[in-house]
Amino acid sequence: MTDLDYSLEILSDLIVKSKKLVVFTGAGISTESGIQDFRSPGGLWSKYDPEEFTIQKFLSSAESRKTHWKMLTETGLITQAKPNLAHYAIAELHQLNRLDCVITQNVDNLHQKAGVSQDSVFELHGNMQWVVCLGCHRRFPIEEILQNIGGGIEVPDCPYCHGILKPDAVFFGEALPQATLAEASLRSQNCDLLIIVGSTLVIYPAAYIPIYAKEAGANLAIVNLSETPLDRYATVVIRGKAGEIMSKVVEKVKNKIIP
Repeated sequence: MTDLDYSLEILSDLIVKSKKLVVFTGAGISTESGIQDFRSPGGLWSKYDPEEFTIQKFLSSAESRKTHWKMLTETGLITQAKPNLAHYAIAELHQLNRLDCVITQNVDNLHQKAGVSQDSVFELHGNMQWVVCLGCHRRFPIEEILQNIGGGIEVPDCPYCHGILKPDAVFFGEALPQATLAEASLRSQNCDLLIIVGSTLVIYPAAYIPIYAKEAGANLAIVNLSETPLDRYATVVIRGKAGEIMSKVVEKVKNKIIP
């Protein structure tokens, strides 16, 4: 048995024995769907200045809002992405009633597209599938707004009140949605197993979530390409692509629970 096989056995056993499983996901799961990481070499911050993406600049500068919408239309950052094997593997755990919830740093809606119910996904940084008017607070599908860009329109506004339209994601300098953060923290403190998939665990306050779980006595498992600050506290650490690893783990789980 290889080291990988041994680690897969450990993780699948942990899932089978778990009574309350939480999966925590980061950018590393979404890169396999073609969504560029922001911080890695060649990522979006090598093409765009992150200083332009603060909530303060977005609110105060039409030119900054123009840059935001340009990035969204040019990159197809969200609208063209589809779930990958990792998303489907996690969704299968949900369908097998082995998953309490997903807590994600991602804003791409791919867990829901893969089949995890909306009420089982806690999005710490929002959801880019939606746009909110900061004036009248109406929400619009982002594809509807992106279709309006062009023909001389570079900065769309609300069709009802002409207020500022903002993608419904957390910008630099903006607080995380407090109700979502509170519920995610509670779920992590009450789980017995938390699996980290595709996160380097360096972005706070989101990265506190696995720490809460560990402090409450849960097992930690980490599936990631690179090291994380919590590796030494994990029961099992698996280096590899999220889709490949999670698919193999879920197959082992099914073999153990399905006669």
